[in-house]
Parts: sequence; C-alpha cells; structure tokens
Amino acid sequence: MSIEIQDTQPTISTDRFVLRPMRASDAGLIGHYCADPRIANGSRDIPHPLPPGAAEALINRAQRKERKEDIWVLDGSAQDQGEVLGLITLARMDRNQSEVRYWVAPAFWNTGLASEALRALIDANPHEAKALFAEVFQDNPGSARVLTNCGFNYLGDAEAYCLARDATVKTWTYTMHLGA
Repeated sequence: MSIEIQDTQPTISTDRFVLRPMRASDAGLIGHYCADPRIANGSRDIPHPLPPGAAEALINRAQRKERKEDIWVLDGSAQDQGEVLGLITLARMDRNQSEVRYWVAPAFWNTGLASEALRALIDANPHEAKALFAEVFQDNPGSARVLTNCGFNYLGDAEAYCLARDATVKTWTYTMHLGA
C-alpha cells in the first residue's frame, strides 16, 4: 500500500484498485450505480429515483475545501477494471473520531472489494482518528460481514432514516479503536 497526498485528500493504492478523490468525469458512472435501487436502499442518503444532477452535486460537495467528509472512488482502471467500482466515505466526527460508509457496484459484489477498500482506509487512517464508527441496515448482512472481517466490533442496535425507502430502518452499529 502507498499513500499520495492530492488536494489534502490522500490517494491510497491497493493491489486491485486505487482509492482516489472524486472527479467530474465520475458523474456518469456514479449516477448509473446510485440509480440502482439496491444501492439506494442500502444507503441513508441516496434518493430513489435519483434526481438529475445528484451525482454532480455529490462530486461538487466532495471537492469543497471546507468539507467534513472525504469521499474516495474505488478506481480499478489501472488494473483493467472499471474506473468506478464503488465509493468509500470517511466523515469527521467530534473527539477525533470518524464514520465510515461505503458501497460497491452490484456487478462487483462478493469480490472482496469493500473489505480491501476498508482495510486500506483503516491502515492509512487519513483523519488520524482514534476510533471509527459504521452502521449498516440489518437487512444487509453482507456489509456487516465486511465490518467484522476488518476488525470492527458490534456496538449495538439503532435506527436510521433511509431516503430511498422513505422509512426508518433498523441498523447495527460497529466501532473500531485505532490507537492514533
């Protein structure tokens, strides 16, 4: 793994892809994947149907200097894979903590990409966080396995609003202490 700083957000290399900051040219693929109800229903904040301009707005938000979260694209183009395989986000919280969220395009499910991206982000710890948090909807056990396989510990049950479902959904919450 190597880390390269670009616009205050590091680029993180893994064996199969690069975690890189978002760019305007990602809008088409991000919009295509986020329009899939399987992705939207697994996320708190992706609407379904996806309105025009939503992908561009996400990219603009991710590129702002004053942002509170960093969003990386899983880019496999250097290894003859897709240019956008998914996204992983690290949002700053108080007390030197961050929350991680991620999604992988359905064509790449069950390939280990989410686990590889999460491990790379944990190893790089670009926010120098002392702890990471994550939550997954209880009807998405695959995402829960990604967290536990990467060393996260179950913290408890909660609920979160899902924009695509227009409903509150039961979640599992996880944490990892990093010692930073």
